[in-house]
Amino acid sequence: MNDSPKNPDPAPEHTAGLEPGGGVPPGETPPAEGSTPDAGPLETHNPTRGWSKGPVLVLAVVVVLVAAFFIARIWGV
Repeated sequence: MNDSPKNPDPAPEHTAGLEPGGGVPPGETPPAEGSTPDAGPLETHNPTRGWSKGPVLVLAVVVVLVAAFFIARIWGV
């Protein structure tokens, strides 16, 4: 059994489409792809602002309650 690793890349002299020195001639590569913004479904709801007031208020209340709990634990109330 041969334990030497084998290079999976083909030898450059046997690779189709390469010029001497490793260059690729014009027309050998596929054309550039188009832009992808038109590829998905039309978005009907895409808010442009950050969080709304409701979730921020709920998060603030939870933070205050957790802080009050730990402060009460420290003071032994």
